[in-house]
Amino acid sequence: MRFFQTSKYHSFKKSTYITLRWIGIIGQLIAVNTVYFILNFNFDFVTSNLVILIGILSNLYLIFIYEKTQLSDRSAFVFLFIDISQLGILLYLSGGIMNPFIIFILIPSVFSSTNLSLRTNSLLVVLTLFYIIFLTFYSKDLPSPLNDHFHVSPYYTYSVPIALIIALIFLNYFAMTFGTQSRLRKEALAKMEEVMAKEHELLSLGGQAAAAAHSLGTPLSTIKIISQDLVKQFKGNKDIEKDIQLLSSQVQRCNEILKRLSLNPVEEDDFFDKDQTMRDYLIEIISSFREISKKEFFFNYDQDSNNKKITKSIEIVYGLRNFIGNANKFSSSSIYINLKSDSEFTEITIEDDGPGYPSDIITKIGEPYLRSNDTSIKKETGLGLGLFIGKTLLEKNFAFINCRNSKTRSGAEVIIKWRNKDLFNI
Repeated sequence: MRFFQTSKYHSFKKSTYITLRWIGIIGQLIAVNTVYFILNFNFDFVTSNLVILIGILSNLYLIFIYEKTQLSDRSAFVFLFIDISQLGILLYLSGGIMNPFIIFILIPSVFSSTNLSLRTNSLLVVLTLFYIIFLTFYSKDLPSPLNDHFHVSPYYTYSVPIALIIALIFLNYFAMTFGTQSRLRKEALAKMEEVMAKEHELLSLGGQAAAAAHSLGTPLSTIKIISQDLVKQFKGNKDIEKDIQLLSSQVQRCNEILKRLSLNPVEEDDFFDKDQTMRDYLIEIISSFREISKKEFFFNYDQDSNNKKITKSIEIVYGLRNFIGNANKFSSSSIYINLKSDSEFTEITIEDDGPGYPSDIITKIGEPYLRSNDTSIKKETGLGLGLFIGKTLLEKNFAFINCRNSKTRSGAEVIIKWRNKDLFNI
């Protein structure tokens, strides 16, 4: 449990950050020295290089002293603070807001917005805003002689920081929104992979249990028959008769344990590996729900439908189980499942007589961590992970899925459709 808590901390890879900083530092050195030695412009060359030296030293600190491979939220803030301040001072020494390289002051906060926490990113945005506003009113002149010929209207002077501020807010909001969605989706996908790994493990164990039950059936039956004969032979000998009865009861107990271990003791042990029709898939899934639910399941299918077998796919089975399980959870009393299959398409419709999808989330069905804003049903709904997992698994197996409220009943409706050429080639 501790791993899942700490793995949600915000951080980013140190080596990647170091590489990006070296690119920035080398770019600064090239720009400063080109302007001074090649273009022969006059500005505070020595102080500018000393400021760049701060960036070099901080990068060397990251390489040789900072031992962690991931920068924590706090450490990242410190070094990004240095980056923004270093660039702000360089811009102060070379024209302030009129320096065309002012655009680079947006990069540190935008870079952090997809990786760091909202609080850290907000502080970096505020710091960047401070430097933009400060450099608008306070800075040294552009390098001479460029400053001798550069005269613009005050409207232009103030339009530059306004444009930068708008770009800063927009880019950070854009990056934070998509970064948050990306993190949630990665977390949900990780949970889906964990669920599927457990499902494969259970399926493997179930297959072994079924095979064991089948293989041990004959010897256990033989032991039981012999024990019954021994009871007749030693009838009247209470001590031996008691031991034989105990042996017979333990044989029976072994049979019951093996049957419980099997996922489906009625089927032959090759059920877990053999190909089946979609109708057989659904019959098995519905049967498993009927054993644990008091609700009614109505399964309709066309007798003349395509009965071609498809390769056993745990992803398809689990995806269908999720949608049928969701219908079972929210239905009032009945679940309606319809299968249609012809030469081109196979279509499954799952309906229930429950309240249906809330209107405020119906267009977002399939996204993880989805909650309705309706307080009357908020406690009854989950986080949408079941629908997310089911939709993702089936879509990975070429299904087209449409989730909506039923037009004929009060509840939700899910339409799952395959092209047969895709379904039968899985």
